[in-house]
Amino acid sequence: MKYPTSYRKILIDGLSIFYREAGPTNAPAILLLHGLPSSSRMFEPLFQRLSDRYHLIAPDYPGFGHSDWPDPASFGYTFDRYAEIMDQFTEAMNLPRYTLYLQDYGGPVGFRMALAHPERVQGLIVQDAVAHDTGLGANWNARRAFWADRAANEEKLRSNLLSLATTRTRHLGNDPNVERYDPDLWTDEFAFLSQPGQAQIQSDLFYDYRSNVQAYPKWQEWMRRNQPRLLVIWGKYDLSFDLTEPEAYRRDVPNAEVHVLEAGHFALDTAADEIAGLVAAFLPQEARKLAAQAK
Repeated sequence: MKYPTSYRKILIDGLSIFYREAGPTNAPAILLLHGLPSSSRMFEPLFQRLSDRYHLIAPDYPGFGHSDWPDPASFGYTFDRYAEIMDQFTEAMNLPRYTLYLQDYGGPVGFRMALAHPERVQGLIVQDAVAHDTGLGANWNARRAFWADRAANEEKLRSNLLSLATTRTRHLGNDPNVERYDPDLWTDEFAFLSQPGQAQIQSDLFYDYRSNVQAYPKWQEWMRRNQPRLLVIWGKYDLSFDLTEPEAYRRDVPNAEVHVLEAGHFALDTAADEIAGLVAAFLPQEARKLAAQAK
């Protein structure tokens, strides 16, 4: 490959933050923010397909992947804190302008970044990330109970959220074509969730997810007011979120591009070629010139 992926670490606010980077640095930048319980590794399929025309940067959050896992007793695992660290990361990486690619937890991190520094955001690519309360669906009722009374519901929440069965279902959803999925996807993530300290980290962060629901109206108002360039990609078989969510985005941004794919919550598992094509068609024309020059 002309632009192979580099695997690096950078010190941000006293924490070692791991990130993947590929592509020409003078190309349009895409900052890719991952979901639960994955890491920047989930974006490898896009790195393989788009590094000839875009500057791709995908960090791991604290507590995920190869970044530091600070003790929850001394570090607040909240989405506000993640957004602050990711903002500092972009500054340290000298990324004044970028398109945000948001998947799952990447949504609440990225929307906070967009509202804090709208001048930096050239566009939004949303892949199975929620910004409307209706997008959470009925299967979030037990999780809402956890937010209402953490002490009474934490053990039940942990046994579900961190289990192998749930980790597998996040990928498969209700896709009838289960043979398309590599089992390493969920067994590797389950091994990550089983590491010492992860139960507390993920429980703290998931408890803070209630702050995202409270912030949804602000994100919606920002989209309606600013009408950002928006590409919404959704897995038809995603059981984590409701299938009404893509059209909810279109109500906020009528010119949004919306595509529902034959895929699950982590749509790159099975639809990487299609998603890469959608991203390439959505982003600026100068990227195509760079790709032509690289051939």
